[in-house]
Amino acid sequence: MNVENAIETHYRKLADSLSNEYEDLYESISNNKLRALFSTLHMRVVNLFDSMNQRLPTGDSSSHFWAEPSRELLQSIEIIEALERSLKKSEYAFYVDKYHREKITFCKSFLSKSGGSAIPPNTEKMELYYTIPIFSPQRSIVIENQKNISDLKLIGEGSYAQVFKYFDKFYLRSFALKRAKKELTSKELERFKREYEQMSGLRSPYVLEVFSYNEANKEYVMEFMNSPLDKYISKNNGKLSFQERVRLGLQIIRAFTYIHSKNILHRDISPKNILIKEYDDVVVVKIADFGLVKVVDSHLTSVNTDFKGYFNDPNLVVEGFDKYDVLHETYALTRILYFVITGKTSTDRVSSNMKFFIENGLSSDKRLRFKDIDELRQAFQNIKPS
Repeated sequence: MNVENAIETHYRKLADSLSNEYEDLYESISNNKLRALFSTLHMRVVNLFDSMNQRLPTGDSSSHFWAEPSRELLQSIEIIEALERSLKKSEYAFYVDKYHREKITFCKSFLSKSGGSAIPPNTEKMELYYTIPIFSPQRSIVIENQKNISDLKLIGEGSYAQVFKYFDKFYLRSFALKRAKKELTSKELERFKREYEQMSGLRSPYVLEVFSYNEANKEYVMEFMNSPLDKYISKNNGKLSFQERVRLGLQIIRAFTYIHSKNILHRDISPKNILIKEYDDVVVVKIADFGLVKVVDSHLTSVNTDFKGYFNDPNLVVEGFDKYDVLHETYALTRILYFVITGKTSTDRVSSNMKFFIENGLSSDKRLRFKDIDELRQAFQNIKPS
């Protein structure tokens, strides 16, 4: 089936129940109707899983799931799987989150189209994804070699690497190439490669995509982004509305909701490591630079790691960077979100609408800080225009 026709077919099937409730989770999807489909299917899965949670059996007995939601969940699963097949080799190819892939398989084993369904004994409560996408774009680009790379243009440089832009003649699009500096130590090179490996293992529309690693040249290819957050805000500070700033902030929060769900702390949060992709109709945020991530049981999280990240809690200089935890991460994110809303990095003079957010998020008393990303999100969403 033609790709556009497949999207149109399923869009019409759900025409009477289309919902934009979760559409902001799929801002990176360029096709408007596919974006609406993902939002609607996400809404259906959340609502139907929630209904099923109310009917879970106790002990070894089974329980009855009503006929109408059983049929609706089966239809949703059929549409998801049909879309997967139809879009598999297209630019709209996508994958289903691992947790939901397992739950879809489980639900298919007992759901019935008539007379309701018997929920198996000892069925666990379904997890509901309110802020994490269920569907994400597939990594459809595989760069086997770099024979098409030419005319590298330096677009950025840090302590460990240089970033170049180039145009790929095969894919007819621009990519970025990150190359480690020649003077790096073996430990620094190991961290550079670990950054690539870490990012290649993350599958989220809000994390920068990486495509291939060249061991000989100590470099890797990644998607090209238009600008870092600081340049984007500086360029557009006079014309960004409060609602547009909130949308950017919520994308950053969704990114870190996903990152933290993988038991990862970024540790180098700054406006230079949050990148912006500008499409014709939407602006998308993506997180980059995972060279300082803290992963449980990783030998690369060193006790002697130097203090990095100019949005980090200054008390880390005394505490030691190896003591970095989620309260330090929410501190840095508070500063980032304040920058997004106000365009300012200094918090010396905070307006009344931001006072609670800043005083708690940046408090020297860690008991007052946002204890996790969800608490940070709730406080951020309560900020009103000044």
